Amino acid sequence: MTDTTDTTDTTDTTVRVSVRKPPGEQAPPRRVWTVALAGLGALLCSLDVVVVATALPALRADFGASLSQLEWTINAYNLVFACLTLTGAALGDRFGRRRMYVVGLAVFTLASAAAALADGPGLLITARVVQGAGAAVLLPLTLTLISEAFPAEKRGMAIGVWGGVTGLGVAAGPVLGGAVTEGLSWQWIFWLNVPIGLAMLPLAAAKLRESHGTSPQLDFVGLVLAAVGLTGLAWAPVRAPEAGWGSAEVLTALLVGAVFVAGFLGWERRGARYPMLPLGYFRRRAFSTANAAAFLLFGSLLGALFMITQLFQFGLGYSPLEAGVRILVWNAMPLLVAPVAGALADRFGTRPFMLTGLALQATGLGLLAWQVEPGVGYGQMVVPLIVAGIGISMVFPSVANAVTSSVPLSDAGVAAGVNNALRELGGVFGVAVAAAVFTTYGGYGSPAAFLDGCAPALWVSAGAAAAGAVVAAFAPGRR
Repeated sequence: MTDTTDTTDTTDTTVRVSVRKPPGEQAPPRRVWTVALAGLGALLCSLDVVVVATALPALRADFGASLSQLEWTINAYNLVFACLTLTGAALGDRFGRRRMYVVGLAVFTLASAAAALADGPGLLITARVVQGAGAAVLLPLTLTLISEAFPAEKRGMAIGVWGGVTGLGVAAGPVLGGAVTEGLSWQWIFWLNVPIGLAMLPLAAAKLRESHGTSPQLDFVGLVLAAVGLTGLAWAPVRAPEAGWGSAEVLTALLVGAVFVAGFLGWERRGARYPMLPLGYFRRRAFSTANAAAFLLFGSLLGALFMITQLFQFGLGYSPLEAGVRILVWNAMPLLVAPVAGALADRFGTRPFMLTGLALQATGLGLLAWQVEPGVGYGQMVVPLIVAGIGISMVFPSVANAVTSSVPLSDAGVAAGVNNALRELGGVFGVAVAAAVFTTYGGYGSPAAFLDGCAPALWVSAGAAAAGAVVAAFAPGRR
């Protein structure tokens, strides 16, 4: 509410009115800086999810990397990202969101330099682990900072811009990775993060407003239980293509993950004095359906991306740059559509955009899988890629808006942390399942063998998006 104070000057009868902004609402210039810096942070994090994809053939040739090692260059980042993002959100709530944003950005920047200097797959994967830890702090706080800066009725547009920039990272990743790998070397896909990060650090420290969550102390027991549980659940599908789903390693990882997640839920319900995750939020349909949709969205997206980037190079014979440019018709759509979808979601609600978007994503990937066979040309793939891209664009901002709007503003960090954890975990499962299906039906022996495995993997990715559409249908209507 606006607080007004009227002061009348008795000498000139001039009435002066001072207006105080409502709590949580920031002045326009600071809002612009918040959206810009949060968007750039999200851009870096999302870029490094996919930028390695078009460099996979170069890594395989340079290091003699196996399929498992290629998976780990993507999954090491996503695994740590998924497992620590709840921790990153909790650290921001406790120690300050601006402060931890700066810390996460610094860690991410240093790890990028280490990845560029790696001289083997082991060191590269280790650097990607540290990168994922930095991103786990950085990304959830981007959404929290925006939610804290804007009132609920204006948040959709801001989150739409955030979603568009996130989409730009996904879109630019394959193109940038291909161009840099072909024109310079794969190392430069990591070096590019360094000057951007160094330029952002002083700006973030000076321009972002500090804020905290409501919990006066960290829930250390909850942090450990959540981290171990999510690691176990993510480790299993990552290792399953090589070790086998019935292996002792995979079954033990699943069991440990399930036990620790159950322990985390029990602790949060009964033992934690200041729980890091109020479980009651999952009884809210807006919160639970949006998070489930995010898990399936990213499982479908990253699983498909893992296959499509290699399809264009190994299956169709394009160079890394040529592959990246051709993928742009798919991944550039969020940059164009997401801001519009975010603004319209403020007016019409998030459910129509989540439901329609996931249905379009499933349709596009299904059409693409249907086309993948010997003799297929790029022209046959353009329309399916555009359809899937428009669908993804509608879901990005709608899911984020639904999650953060379903909880009190003071818990926006918790909501963002849960959402990012589940979507990154979905990406880990998506890549692992796509790789497992691919190796079951095909392989790298020849382009024809690759196509034999690629089509079923894409069908699975389409099925994940279709499942997400079913979940989105149960989301509440316009509030």
